[in-house]
Amino acid sequence: MVKILVAEDEFRIRKLIVDYLENEKYQVIQAEDGEDALEKFYLNSDIDLAILDIMMPKKTGFEVLKEIRSESDLPVLILTALGNSEDEIKGLELGADDYITKPFKYKVFIARIKAALRRANEIDEDKYQIEELVIDKKMHIARLKDENLKLSPKEYELLIYLIENKNIALKRDNILNAVWGYDFYGDPRTIDTHIKLLRSKLGDLGEKIKTVRAVGYRFEVE
Repeated sequence: MVKILVAEDEFRIRKLIVDYLENEKYQVIQAEDGEDALEKFYLNSDIDLAILDIMMPKKTGFEVLKEIRSESDLPVLILTALGNSEDEIKGLELGADDYITKPFKYKVFIARIKAALRRANEIDEDKYQIEELVIDKKMHIARLKDENLKLSPKEYELLIYLIENKNIALKRDNILNAVWGYDFYGDPRTIDTHIKLLRSKLGDLGEKIKTVRAVGYRFEVE
């Protein structure tokens, strides 16, 4: 489920935004001021997008945006007042991906959100992130809690295959053909050995690799 941080100090507007997003089945994290927004940002590493009002107490949307951008390439949309082009320009210069002008209509608002998420997915199509696990296919790197995982070539290929087919019960034969190739003549139990090693290296995240009785394995991701 897509997770969106909404930082807006005016309750009425924040509730309207939350209602819009939840109607689209997005999960929403709410913040009522700038400091609260940064705290929620740091506590939730799996946020997919942030929406920031500019005029917030404690820290402005610009200050929050600047700190987020120093830590992450998370897509960020800013909320601006009608006709305030200076705020729009400043927000974009600080690294905002887009802006939404208040007052806004439902269809326009949601279209902006979906466009920002779509652009982010296109940019990161060679990257996967599941909780604290990040995989960069171009760099051929898997990192867990900011530390490189020491995976063998087959363990890496197996992890990629499980992730790309997440929440699907995968037959052992399919795993064998996809990772080891159709011309593999070794012991099919090598899959079980590699799964065991992979689970161990992934720590708590390894528990998401479920054994499917009489079938094979499934990588369960919410």
